[in-house]
Amino acid sequence: MSTLEQALQQFEAAEANLEKLEKLWEKISGHIPGGPAFGAPPEYDELCLAFRGILPALPAIGGVRVEDHLYDYDAAGQMRLDALEVGEIDAQVSVENALEEQGRRLREYRFLLNAKRRELVRGRMLTLIDEVDETLRLLVPSLGGAEVNEAVPEPNWSRLKEAIQEIATLLGSNPKPPDWGTLMRHLHFGQMADLSDIHKVDWPAVKGGLRIGIYGEHDPVPVGVADLEDIVAARPQGPVTSRLNWSALTDEEFERLIFSLIGETPGYENPQWLQHTNASDRGRDLSVVRVDTDPLEGVRRHRIIIQCKHWLSRSVGPGDVSDVRSQMELWQPPRVDGLIIATTGRFTADAIALVEQHNQADRALHISMWPDSHLERLLAARPHLIGEFRLRQPR
Repeated sequence: MSTLEQALQQFEAAEANLEKLEKLWEKISGHIPGGPAFGAPPEYDELCLAFRGILPALPAIGGVRVEDHLYDYDAAGQMRLDALEVGEIDAQVSVENALEEQGRRLREYRFLLNAKRRELVRGRMLTLIDEVDETLRLLVPSLGGAEVNEAVPEPNWSRLKEAIQEIATLLGSNPKPPDWGTLMRHLHFGQMADLSDIHKVDWPAVKGGLRIGIYGEHDPVPVGVADLEDIVAARPQGPVTSRLNWSALTDEEFERLIFSLIGETPGYENPQWLQHTNASDRGRDLSVVRVDTDPLEGVRRHRIIIQCKHWLSRSVGPGDVSDVRSQMELWQPPRVDGLIIATTGRFTADAIALVEQHNQADRALHISMWPDSHLERLLAARPHLIGEFRLRQPR
Protein backbone atom coordinates (compact mmCIF):
# COMPACT_ATOMS: atom_id res chain seq x y z
CA MET A 1 0.00 0.00 0.00
CA SER A 2 1.42 3.38 -1.03
CA THR A 3 1.80 6.26 1.41
CA LEU A 4 -0.80 8.18 -0.64
CA GLU A 5 -3.29 5.34 -0.24
CA GLN A 6 -2.60 5.24 3.51
CA ALA A 7 -3.20 8.99 3.68
CA LEU A 8 -6.45 8.63 1.74
CA GLN A 9 -7.60 6.04 4.27
CA GLN A 10 -7.27 8.66 7.01
CA PHE A 11 -9.17 11.22 4.95
CA GLU A 12 -11.90 8.69 4.17
CA ALA A 13 -12.25 7.80 7.86
CA ALA A 14 -12.51 11.50 8.75
CA GLU A 15 -15.11 11.99 6.03
CA ALA A 16 -17.08 9.00 7.29
CA ASN A 17 -17.24 10.59 10.75
CA LEU A 18 -18.15 13.95 9.23
CA GLU A 19 -20.96 12.31 7.25
CA LYS A 20 -22.32 10.77 10.45
CA LEU A 21 -22.20 14.13 12.24
CA GLU A 22 -23.92 15.91 9.35
CA LYS A 23 -26.77 13.39 9.37
CA LEU A 24 -27.11 13.61 13.16
CA TRP A 25 -27.16 17.39 13.02
CA GLU A 26 -29.91 17.32 10.40
CA LYS A 27 -32.04 15.25 12.77
CA ILE A 28 -31.10 17.29 15.86
CA SER A 29 -31.91 20.62 14.21
CA GLY A 30 -35.31 19.25 13.22
CA HIS A 31 -36.11 18.59 16.89
CA ILE A 32 -35.00 21.96 18.30
CA PRO A 33 -38.14 23.52 19.81
CA GLY A 34 -39.55 26.63 18.20
CA GLY A 35 -40.73 28.01 21.54
CA PRO A 36 -40.79 27.24 25.26
CA ALA A 37 -40.44 23.54 25.95
CA PHE A 38 -39.78 21.47 29.04
CA GLY A 39 -38.47 17.96 29.10
CA ALA A 40 -36.55 16.90 26.00
CA PRO A 41 -37.95 13.93 24.09
CA PRO A 42 -35.71 10.86 24.52
CA GLU A 43 -34.75 10.91 20.84
CA TYR A 44 -33.29 14.44 21.13
CA ASP A 45 -31.02 13.53 24.03
CA GLU A 46 -29.95 10.29 22.31
CA LEU A 47 -29.06 12.15 19.12
CA CYS A 48 -27.00 14.68 21.08
CA LEU A 49 -25.18 11.91 22.95
CA ALA A 50 -24.39 10.16 19.66
CA PHE A 51 -23.14 13.43 18.17
CA ARG A 52 -20.86 14.11 21.13
CA GLY A 53 -19.58 10.55 20.99
CA ILE A 54 -18.39 10.91 17.39
CA LEU A 55 -17.11 14.50 17.60
CA PRO A 56 -13.72 13.71 19.22
CA ALA A 57 -12.95 11.32 16.34
CA LEU A 58 -12.94 14.22 13.88
CA PRO A 59 -9.27 15.29 13.52
CA ALA A 60 -8.20 18.92 13.26
CA ILE A 61 -7.43 20.47 9.86
CA GLY A 62 -4.75 23.11 10.14
CA GLY A 63 -5.62 23.52 13.81
CA VAL A 64 -9.35 23.94 13.09
CA ARG A 65 -11.65 21.59 15.00
CA VAL A 66 -15.41 21.24 15.11
CA GLU A 67 -16.41 22.21 18.63
CA ASP A 68 -19.57 21.27 20.53
CA HIS A 69 -22.25 23.93 19.98
CA LEU A 70 -25.31 21.85 20.79
CA TYR A 71 -27.89 23.36 23.14
CA ASP A 72 -29.95 21.76 25.86
CA TYR A 73 -33.52 21.23 24.62
CA ASP A 74 -35.17 23.40 27.29
CA ALA A 75 -32.49 26.11 26.91
CA ALA A 76 -33.09 26.33 23.15
CA GLY A 77 -36.81 26.79 23.66
CA GLN A 78 -36.24 29.45 26.32
CA MET A 79 -33.84 31.36 24.04
CA ARG A 80 -36.46 31.61 21.31
CA LEU A 81 -39.16 32.65 23.79
CA ASP A 82 -36.93 35.38 25.26
CA ALA A 83 -36.17 36.72 21.78
CA LEU A 84 -39.86 36.91 20.96
CA GLU A 85 -40.61 38.75 24.21
CA VAL A 86 -37.87 41.30 23.51
CA GLY A 87 -39.55 41.91 20.16
CA GLU A 88 -36.41 43.11 18.36
CA ILE A 89 -35.24 41.55 15.13
CA ASP A 90 -31.60 41.71 16.25
CA ALA A 91 -32.39 39.54 19.26
CA GLN A 92 -34.16 36.95 17.12
CA VAL A 93 -31.33 36.89 14.57
CA SER A 94 -28.79 36.45 17.36
CA VAL A 95 -30.66 33.47 18.79
CA GLU A 96 -31.12 31.81 15.40
CA ASN A 97 -27.42 32.26 14.61
CA ALA A 98 -26.47 30.69 17.93
CA LEU A 99 -28.73 27.69 17.38
CA GLU A 100 -27.39 27.22 13.82
CA GLU A 101 -23.71 27.59 14.81
CA GLN A 102 -23.17 23.83 14.92
CA GLY A 103 -24.28 23.48 11.30
CA ARG A 104 -21.98 26.30 10.20
CA ARG A 105 -19.01 24.65 11.89
CA LEU A 106 -19.73 21.38 10.08
CA ARG A 107 -19.97 23.16 6.71
CA GLU A 108 -16.67 24.93 7.36
CA TYR A 109 -15.00 21.62 8.17
CA ARG A 110 -16.42 20.06 4.99
CA PHE A 111 -14.95 22.92 2.95
CA LEU A 112 -11.52 22.51 4.55
CA LEU A 113 -11.59 18.73 4.15
CA ASN A 114 -12.31 19.01 0.42
CA ALA A 115 -9.56 21.60 -0.03
CA LYS A 116 -6.97 19.49 1.79
CA ARG A 117 -7.97 16.39 -0.14
CA ARG A 118 -7.41 18.26 -3.42
CA GLU A 119 -3.97 19.29 -2.19
CA LEU A 120 -3.18 15.72 -1.12
CA VAL A 121 -3.99 14.08 -4.47
CA ARG A 122 -2.82 16.89 -6.79
CA GLY A 123 0.48 15.31 -7.83
CA ARG A 124 -1.01 11.89 -8.53
CA MET A 125 -3.94 13.47 -10.38
CA LEU A 126 -1.57 15.31 -12.73
CA THR A 127 0.29 12.05 -13.41
CA LEU A 128 -2.97 10.27 -14.24
CA ILE A 129 -4.10 13.08 -16.56
CA ASP A 130 -0.84 12.67 -18.48
CA GLU A 131 -1.35 8.90 -18.53
CA VAL A 132 -4.84 9.24 -20.01
CA ASP A 133 -3.51 11.66 -22.64
CA GLU A 134 -0.73 9.27 -23.59
CA THR A 135 -3.04 6.24 -23.72
CA LEU A 136 -5.52 8.06 -25.94
CA ARG A 137 -2.70 9.01 -28.27
CA LEU A 138 -1.85 5.32 -28.59
CA LEU A 139 -5.49 4.33 -29.15
CA VAL A 140 -6.57 7.01 -31.64
CA PRO A 141 -4.72 5.52 -34.65
CA SER A 142 -6.87 2.38 -34.28
CA LEU A 143 -9.91 4.48 -35.28
CA GLY A 144 -8.72 4.60 -38.88
CA GLY A 145 -10.81 2.23 -40.99
CA ALA A 146 -12.42 0.53 -37.98
CA GLU A 147 -16.15 -0.17 -37.73
CA VAL A 148 -17.96 2.01 -35.19
CA ASN A 149 -19.25 -1.05 -33.29
CA GLU A 150 -15.90 -2.81 -33.01
CA ALA A 151 -14.44 -3.25 -29.53
CA VAL A 152 -11.55 -0.96 -28.64
CA PRO A 153 -8.29 -2.98 -28.69
CA GLU A 154 -6.50 -4.13 -25.57
CA PRO A 155 -4.39 -3.67 -23.50
CA ASN A 156 -4.56 0.12 -23.82
CA TRP A 157 -8.34 0.22 -23.38
CA SER A 158 -8.04 -1.42 -19.94
CA ARG A 159 -5.18 0.92 -19.10
CA LEU A 160 -7.39 3.91 -19.98
CA LYS A 161 -10.28 2.64 -17.87
CA GLU A 162 -8.04 1.95 -14.88
CA ALA A 163 -6.51 5.45 -14.99
CA ILE A 164 -9.91 7.12 -15.14
CA GLN A 165 -11.25 4.92 -12.35
CA GLU A 166 -8.31 5.95 -10.17
CA ILE A 167 -9.12 9.59 -10.95
CA ALA A 168 -12.65 8.93 -9.70
CA THR A 169 -11.20 7.47 -6.48
CA LEU A 170 -8.99 10.50 -5.97
CA LEU A 171 -11.92 12.88 -6.50
CA GLY A 172 -13.89 11.21 -3.73
CA SER A 173 -16.96 13.28 -2.88
CA ASN A 174 -15.62 16.40 -4.63
CA PRO A 175 -17.83 17.49 -7.55
CA LYS A 176 -17.20 15.64 -10.80
CA PRO A 177 -16.13 17.76 -13.80
CA PRO A 178 -18.40 18.48 -16.78
CA ASP A 179 -19.19 15.52 -19.09
CA TRP A 180 -18.03 13.02 -16.46
CA GLY A 181 -21.24 10.97 -16.76
CA THR A 182 -20.94 10.85 -20.55
CA LEU A 183 -17.32 9.75 -20.28
CA MET A 184 -18.22 6.91 -17.92
CA ARG A 185 -21.02 5.76 -20.23
CA HIS A 186 -18.68 5.60 -23.21
CA LEU A 187 -16.09 3.73 -21.13
CA HIS A 188 -18.76 1.20 -20.22
CA PHE A 189 -19.71 0.37 -23.82
CA GLY A 190 -16.11 0.39 -25.12
CA GLN A 191 -16.73 0.52 -28.86
CA MET A 192 -14.83 2.50 -31.47
CA ALA A 193 -17.61 5.08 -31.62
CA ASP A 194 -17.21 5.57 -27.87
CA LEU A 195 -13.45 5.98 -28.19
CA SER A 196 -13.97 8.65 -30.84
CA ASP A 197 -16.34 10.59 -28.57
CA ILE A 198 -13.98 10.25 -25.60
CA HIS A 199 -11.06 11.57 -27.65
CA LYS A 200 -12.90 14.47 -29.30
CA VAL A 201 -15.43 15.59 -26.68
CA ASP A 202 -15.56 13.84 -23.31
CA TRP A 203 -11.93 13.84 -22.20
CA PRO A 204 -11.11 17.46 -23.24
CA ALA A 205 -14.10 18.68 -21.18
CA VAL A 206 -13.30 16.44 -18.21
CA LYS A 207 -9.60 17.31 -18.27
CA GLY A 208 -10.35 21.03 -18.21
CA GLY A 209 -12.64 20.58 -15.22
CA LEU A 210 -10.06 18.47 -13.40
CA ARG A 211 -7.36 21.08 -13.91
CA ILE A 212 -9.56 23.78 -12.43
CA GLY A 213 -10.74 21.62 -9.54
CA ILE A 214 -7.43 20.25 -8.30
CA TYR A 215 -5.87 23.69 -7.93
CA GLY A 216 -8.67 25.10 -5.79
CA GLU A 217 -9.29 28.42 -7.53
CA HIS A 218 -10.89 29.76 -4.33
CA ASP A 219 -7.96 28.92 -2.06
CA PRO A 220 -6.53 32.15 -0.54
CA VAL A 221 -3.08 33.57 -1.26
CA PRO A 222 -1.28 34.21 2.08
CA VAL A 223 -0.92 37.92 2.95
CA GLY A 224 1.66 38.97 5.52
CA VAL A 225 -0.20 41.97 6.97
CA ALA A 226 -3.58 42.44 8.62
CA ASP A 227 -4.27 45.96 7.27
CA LEU A 228 -2.81 47.40 4.06
CA GLU A 229 -3.25 50.91 5.51
CA ASP A 230 -0.41 50.12 7.92
CA ILE A 231 1.94 49.62 4.97
CA VAL A 232 0.93 52.92 3.37
CA ALA A 233 1.24 54.77 6.68
CA ALA A 234 4.84 53.57 7.04
CA ARG A 235 5.69 55.48 3.79
CA PRO A 236 8.07 52.87 2.38
CA GLN A 237 10.76 54.24 0.05
CA GLY A 238 13.22 52.97 -2.55
CA PRO A 239 13.22 51.55 -6.08
CA VAL A 240 11.21 48.53 -7.18
CA THR A 241 12.91 45.96 -9.37
CA SER A 242 11.15 44.57 -12.40
CA ARG A 243 12.98 41.27 -11.92
CA LEU A 244 10.88 38.42 -10.62
CA ASN A 245 11.95 35.49 -8.47
CA TRP A 246 11.62 32.67 -10.97
CA SER A 247 13.33 30.29 -8.55
CA ALA A 248 10.18 30.43 -6.41
CA LEU A 249 8.45 28.25 -9.04
CA THR A 250 8.65 24.55 -9.72
CA ASP A 251 8.59 23.36 -13.34
CA GLU A 252 4.92 22.48 -13.03
CA GLU A 253 4.06 25.85 -11.44
CA PHE A 254 5.76 27.67 -14.31
CA GLU A 255 3.59 25.73 -16.78
CA ARG A 256 0.52 26.64 -14.71
CA LEU A 257 1.55 30.31 -14.68
CA ILE A 258 1.73 30.39 -18.48
CA PHE A 259 -1.58 28.49 -18.66
CA SER A 260 -3.20 31.13 -16.42
CA LEU A 261 -1.67 33.93 -18.49
CA ILE A 262 -3.02 32.73 -21.83
CA GLY A 263 -6.31 31.62 -20.31
CA GLU A 264 -7.25 35.11 -19.12
CA THR A 265 -5.88 37.16 -22.02
CA PRO A 266 -8.44 38.51 -24.55
CA GLY A 267 -7.89 37.10 -28.01
CA TYR A 268 -6.88 33.65 -26.73
CA GLU A 269 -9.41 30.87 -26.28
CA ASN A 270 -9.62 27.16 -25.42
CA PRO A 271 -6.29 26.80 -23.57
CA GLN A 272 -5.31 23.17 -23.00
CA TRP A 273 -2.51 21.19 -21.41
CA LEU A 274 -1.11 18.61 -23.80
CA GLN A 275 0.48 15.35 -22.69
CA HIS A 276 4.14 14.78 -22.07
CA THR A 277 6.26 15.28 -25.15
CA ASN A 278 9.49 13.50 -26.03
CA ALA A 279 11.47 16.54 -24.93
CA SER A 280 14.43 15.87 -22.69
CA ASP A 281 12.98 18.09 -19.96
CA ARG A 282 9.68 16.12 -20.06
CA GLY A 283 7.72 19.34 -19.96
CA ARG A 284 4.09 19.56 -21.04
CA ASP A 285 3.25 21.68 -24.04
CA LEU A 286 0.28 24.03 -23.92
CA SER A 287 -2.18 24.58 -26.74
CA VAL A 288 -4.30 27.68 -27.30
CA VAL A 289 -6.26 29.25 -30.15
CA ARG A 290 -5.31 32.84 -30.99
CA VAL A 291 -8.20 34.82 -32.46
CA ASP A 292 -7.24 37.59 -34.90
CA THR A 293 -9.96 39.97 -36.02
CA ASP A 294 -9.48 41.96 -39.22
CA PRO A 295 -12.07 44.65 -40.08
CA LEU A 296 -11.88 43.69 -43.76
CA GLU A 297 -11.26 39.93 -43.71
CA GLY A 298 -13.13 38.94 -40.57
CA VAL A 299 -12.05 36.51 -37.85
CA ARG A 300 -9.15 34.09 -38.21
CA ARG A 301 -8.16 31.45 -35.69
CA HIS A 302 -4.61 30.18 -35.36
CA ARG A 303 -3.54 27.14 -33.34
CA ILE A 304 -0.59 28.00 -31.12
CA ILE A 305 1.63 25.58 -29.20
CA ILE A 306 3.59 26.88 -26.21
CA GLN A 307 6.52 25.02 -24.73
CA CYS A 308 7.59 26.08 -21.23
CA LYS A 309 11.23 25.83 -20.19
CA HIS A 310 11.79 26.67 -16.55
CA TRP A 311 15.54 27.06 -16.92
CA LEU A 312 17.38 29.11 -14.33
CA SER A 313 20.99 28.23 -15.09
CA ARG A 314 21.08 27.93 -18.87
CA SER A 315 19.84 29.71 -21.98
CA VAL A 316 17.83 28.29 -24.86
CA GLY A 317 20.25 27.44 -27.65
CA PRO A 318 19.80 26.70 -31.36
CA GLY A 319 19.72 22.95 -30.71
CA ASP A 320 16.85 23.42 -28.28
CA VAL A 321 14.92 25.47 -30.83
CA SER A 322 15.43 22.79 -33.48
CA ASP A 323 14.25 20.06 -31.11
CA VAL A 324 11.10 21.95 -30.15
CA ARG A 325 10.36 22.80 -33.77
CA SER A 326 10.57 19.15 -34.79
CA GLN A 327 8.18 18.15 -31.99
CA MET A 328 5.37 20.16 -33.59
CA GLU A 329 4.71 17.12 -35.79
CA LEU A 330 3.40 15.39 -32.67
CA TRP A 331 0.50 17.82 -32.40
CA GLN A 332 -0.73 17.69 -36.00
CA PRO A 333 -3.44 17.48 -37.21
CA PRO A 334 -4.91 20.03 -36.79
CA ARG A 335 -2.17 22.23 -38.18
CA VAL A 336 0.08 24.14 -35.81
CA ASP A 337 0.29 27.77 -36.95
CA GLY A 338 2.54 29.17 -34.26
CA LEU A 339 5.11 28.05 -31.71
CA ILE A 340 5.97 30.02 -28.58
CA ILE A 341 9.01 29.10 -26.52
CA ALA A 342 8.57 30.57 -23.02
CA THR A 343 11.53 30.43 -20.66
CA THR A 344 12.54 31.83 -17.30
CA GLY A 345 16.00 32.20 -18.83
CA ARG A 346 17.15 33.75 -22.09
CA PHE A 347 17.97 32.84 -25.69
CA THR A 348 21.51 32.68 -27.03
CA ALA A 349 22.46 34.88 -29.98
CA ASP A 350 22.61 31.79 -32.20
CA ALA A 351 19.11 30.72 -31.12
CA ILE A 352 17.73 34.19 -31.90
CA ALA A 353 19.41 34.13 -35.31
CA LEU A 354 17.95 30.68 -36.05
CA VAL A 355 14.42 31.81 -35.12
CA GLU A 356 14.70 34.96 -37.24
CA GLN A 357 16.00 32.94 -40.18
CA HIS A 358 13.13 30.46 -39.80
CA ASN A 359 10.47 33.19 -39.68
CA GLN A 360 11.91 34.92 -42.77
CA ALA A 361 11.87 31.70 -44.80
CA ASP A 362 8.14 32.00 -45.62
CA ARG A 363 7.19 28.93 -43.59
CA ALA A 364 3.68 28.32 -42.24
CA LEU A 365 4.93 27.85 -38.67
CA HIS A 366 5.86 31.11 -36.94
CA ILE A 367 8.13 30.92 -33.88
CA SER A 368 7.98 33.47 -31.04
CA MET A 369 10.43 33.83 -28.16
CA TRP A 370 9.30 34.74 -24.65
CA PRO A 371 12.43 35.20 -22.48
CA ASP A 372 12.29 36.18 -18.81
CA SER A 373 12.31 39.90 -19.63
CA HIS A 374 9.27 39.53 -21.90
CA LEU A 375 7.38 37.54 -19.26
CA GLU A 376 8.21 40.18 -16.65
CA ARG A 377 6.69 42.88 -18.86
CA LEU A 378 3.55 40.80 -19.35
CA LEU A 379 3.19 40.05 -15.64
CA ALA A 380 3.80 43.67 -14.59
CA ALA A 381 0.27 44.37 -15.88
CA ARG A 382 -1.08 41.33 -14.03
CA PRO A 383 -0.04 41.76 -10.37
CA HIS A 384 -2.59 39.17 -9.25
CA LEU A 385 -0.54 36.48 -10.99
CA ILE A 386 2.67 37.80 -9.41
CA GLY A 387 0.98 37.47 -6.02
CA GLU A 388 -0.62 34.09 -6.63
CA PHE A 389 2.67 32.53 -7.75
CA ARG A 390 4.79 34.28 -5.06
CA LEU A 391 7.13 35.84 -7.63
CA ARG A 392 8.27 38.69 -5.37
CA GLN A 393 9.38 36.53 -2.50
CA PRO A 394 12.96 37.29 -1.41
CA ARG A 395 15.67 35.26 -3.11
